[in-house]
Amino acid sequence: MNVMSQGYGIPSSDGLERDARKEHASGHRISPGEIAAGVVIGRSSEFFDFFVYAIASVLVFPRLFFPQYDAFTGTLYSFAIFPLAFIARPLGSFFFMRVDRKHGRGTKLTLALFLLGGSTAAISFLPGYAQVGALSIWLLAIFRLGQGFALGGAWDGLASLLALNAPSHRRGWYAMMPQLGAPVGFILAGGLFAYISLTLSTEDFLSFGWRYPFFCAFTINVVALFARLRLVATPEFVNMLEKRELRAVRVVETFREQGRNIIIGAFVPLACFALFHLVTVFPLAWIALGLQRDPSEFLLMQMLGAAIALVMICVSGYLADHIGRRNLLAIGAVLIAVFSFCAPWLLGGGYTGQTTFVLVGFALLGLSFGQASGAVASNFDSRFRYTGSAMTSDIAWLVGAGFAPLVALSLSTGFGLYGVAAYLLSGAVCTLLALTTNRHLEMRDG
Repeated sequence: MNVMSQGYGIPSSDGLERDARKEHASGHRISPGEIAAGVVIGRSSEFFDFFVYAIASVLVFPRLFFPQYDAFTGTLYSFAIFPLAFIARPLGSFFFMRVDRKHGRGTKLTLALFLLGGSTAAISFLPGYAQVGALSIWLLAIFRLGQGFALGGAWDGLASLLALNAPSHRRGWYAMMPQLGAPVGFILAGGLFAYISLTLSTEDFLSFGWRYPFFCAFTINVVALFARLRLVATPEFVNMLEKRELRAVRVVETFREQGRNIIIGAFVPLACFALFHLVTVFPLAWIALGLQRDPSEFLLMQMLGAAIALVMICVSGYLADHIGRRNLLAIGAVLIAVFSFCAPWLLGGGYTGQTTFVLVGFALLGLSFGQASGAVASNFDSRFRYTGSAMTSDIAWLVGAGFAPLVALSLSTGFGLYGVAAYLLSGAVCTLLALTTNRHLEMRDG
């Protein structure tokens, strides 16, 4: 049944596909470049929402929602709410896959992105603990869950469309394009927070200034929604749907048939996913708690690191097409393992060491993260590729990144920065073991 007939006012993807066919019948054809642009815009909007929250979880939430505790304990409690989004994300995928099957991808994306933008924007209106007590913390947790639940429905299949339609000798280059959204999202979020905190007094920043980036999220998500809705109705996308290569399959059935590939695929990117928040959220907290540097100035340094990651993601596309995506991931994991031994010395080494940690860490993140998405997607049967890739991503983010700030900060109290280094090293080891296991299974099954 068409959703419009139910009175919800949201068009189904069937209607969008019919409109697209009429448009393309008149001679217009969406180019691969437009698909790539839509993918980058969509991923950038998602990462903007999450980085806005991540930065605020260090600079704002400990003071606003946990003022009764010291700075360290308040930050620890703030980081305890942080992983709720990653816990809710698989549940969102389960729910929105059903929406996809019953009402189409256009409806799914519309609901998911409005929920994502709405949850993020709602945080901007939250009162602090001083006004409503523990209710403020519960509301923050609910909206954080909303962010993660919505992100589970933001999986649109455009990245798969881009990679599967790419020439065989350019697969690595096209695979890295969706990953560009992470540094772009961080630069936008970090830039907003840095500008606001540098131009306002501390009192004004904590009173109303921090709310503006959250409010902007809704507008950014609306723009991303229209960019992506136009693309999911292209003839290329419709053809792949008709071939059952990008259809939503039941999650339970996917796990039953492809569970092994999902688990292996989830562990492949753990090296870069562990590094992901250890160069973004954790060092910002370490600097803010130690009062070693102005957090706003450190954010500017991290933005430079994100720009380096942007370049290195592009480099990863070039290298992957020459040496193979999985070989590049293995090399990246080894380099991250080496970096983990240097991390305590760098992060504890004053201004120069901290700057080196950020810039080198972001460079390694870009090199590895650029090929982390769907590295073993080819293992999935075509029928399960869409749902299997979504569930693999959900589990990888949950295990590899969701708890990273909380675990790293907790380890730093008992073991110092060497505990943080051990955590990062464990991610690199998991990636190498997953890649080795996948290779052996392919040889055995082949």
